[in-house]
Amino acid sequence: MIWFAVLAGSIGCYLEKLVGYFLPHSVLENPSVRRVAGLLPVALLAALVAVQTFAVGQTLVIDARLAGLAAAIIALMLRAPFLVVVVVAAVTAAALRAAGLGT
Repeated sequence: MIWFAVLAGSIGCYLEKLVGYFLPHSVLENPSVRRVAGLLPVALLAALVAVQTFAVGQTLVIDARLAGLAAAIIALMLRAPFLVVVVVAAVTAAALRAAGLGT
């Protein structure tokens, strides 16, 4: 079943990219389309972060990952480099799990 989903998703992504080649240039230069295309990656990344932070299978869970996300947000607000943000989030979550607080 999982392979069907992977293949269907791959074919869907390929077809979506293929459609872009057939669209007229005027459609792609439309300000509304450009605005949505600029915001879509942000929305998808936010959804991915939310799912990876709060879900285990089909269960909603609040654990050490939430503290790691909070630490990452603080590091981003302090304008830390991306690698530092990732390390801060990972160390925060690992420390809480090691202490038995965020299982």
